[in-house]
Amino acid sequence: MLEIFNFLFAQYKTYETTDIVLEITAVIFGFLSVWFSKQNKIWVFPTGMISTLIFVYLLLKWELLGDMMINGYYFIMSVYGWYIWTRKVDETKVTPISRTNLKEKKISVVIFLATLVFVYSVYNYFNKWTSWVAYVDTITTAIFFVGMWLMAKRKIENWLFWIVGDLISVPLYFYKGFTFTSFQYFGFTFIAIFGYLAWRKRLHKTQLTS
Repeated sequence: MLEIFNFLFAQYKTYETTDIVLEITAVIFGFLSVWFSKQNKIWVFPTGMISTLIFVYLLLKWELLGDMMINGYYFIMSVYGWYIWTRKVDETKVTPISRTNLKEKKISVVIFLATLVFVYSVYNYFNKWTSWVAYVDTITTAIFFVGMWLMAKRKIENWLFWIVGDLISVPLYFYKGFTFTSFQYFGFTFIAIFGYLAWRKRLHKTQLTS
């Protein structure tokens, strides 16, 4: 049991206690945010903003630029999403769950490619192409950028991007030495799967009654 514990958490011996507490706090609020998203509740955004602000600080300190940019982008898109989710499309209804149209799919492709170029440029400028992690980090950043934009637009396909990104992030963060964050993404994967199913059911119900 001790060997397993050391395998998972030995690296935290070198971390500052404050950073460990902040990471755990960010993970808790991250879980709350994804859970509220699954429930289609507006609290997804304030809880997510708390989590992302903490991670921006930690990731900047740990020099994980791609991850830091993901969380900075999450914060900005949370403000945008908060507005979209509460905006009324008529006198009684707010923006509903829907599927992406052709235009939004094209925008998603543009966001993905633009993110790849942007993150590549940042890593290249700071000379951070030191391992394969940087390449995977670039791809996951692009995946999450699209997923967050689709979530802000209340598009059901956002969950598919979260699932893929989460699955990649579980071993990636563990390799980086952030076990708590790795556990977070492991939990996120299951919540994202159930979130997709819940939104699909809600969308189907809406289509039947409309």
